[in-house]
Amino acid sequence: MPAAGSEPPIADGTTLRVEVLTVVFQIRVAPDSGSGSDIDSPSLCVLLSRSVDDVWTLPGGGVGAAETLSASARRLVADSLDVREIAHLEQLSVFSDPRRVPAVRTIASTYMGLVPSDAAATPPEAAGWFAVDALPPLAFDHTEIVDAARHRLAAKLSYTNIAFALAPARFPMSALSEIYCAALGYPVDTTNLLRILSRRAVVVATGTVGKTGRSGGRPPALYAFAEKELRVTDEFATLRPPM
Repeated sequence: MPAAGSEPPIADGTTLRVEVLTVVFQIRVAPDSGSGSDIDSPSLCVLLSRSVDDVWTLPGGGVGAAETLSASARRLVADSLDVREIAHLEQLSVFSDPRRVPAVRTIASTYMGLVPSDAAATPPEAAGWFAVDALPPLAFDHTEIVDAARHRLAAKLSYTNIAFALAPARFPMSALSEIYCAALGYPVDTTNLLRILSRRAVVVATGTVGKTGRSGGRPPALYAFAEKELRVTDEFATLRPPM
């Protein structure tokens, strides 16, 4: 407790600092180096920035004087990393361990942001996308924050339509099942996924077809998400992640 008559510390940057950190996810295609195949496989990737101390960190920084926390989160990602197409942003948690950052005590308000797989999201040289299963060493508790966001995403894929923020505007169901697979970390059957999402009125047929795949055959039917805002679709979570 503070001494009698003294004021509690405020976030003035010298005794207490408040920062915003954002875990930005995108399903990105990366070479399948493990199989020796030239077929690309999508992975859940997170956006990281290299600090002046040559350490990888989540994008973030201080809160703007006239900004909400979420507005600061979007600005920091857009201005420093030139990633502007965040389709969904939600507050993740507050990390407030007094020892999480040396020197000045720093409280982090964290967010999860999702970028569609077809969005142009090329960060500057001092930043990059990394598969969540192959992260470099991260600063402070940033690995823990990424893990928290990954589990949040996996859980919400089960009972909401949150995949709208990871998918392109139109897609064959095989591509959407790959997005679910990459985000959940286990195989997702395309036919079963279509049945579940159609029953929940999450995806709708567009009446158009896409390009024929590498193996030939009929052009696939294209689908789209019925809504572009988050909603709960099944509180009983038919797709239960094993994480």
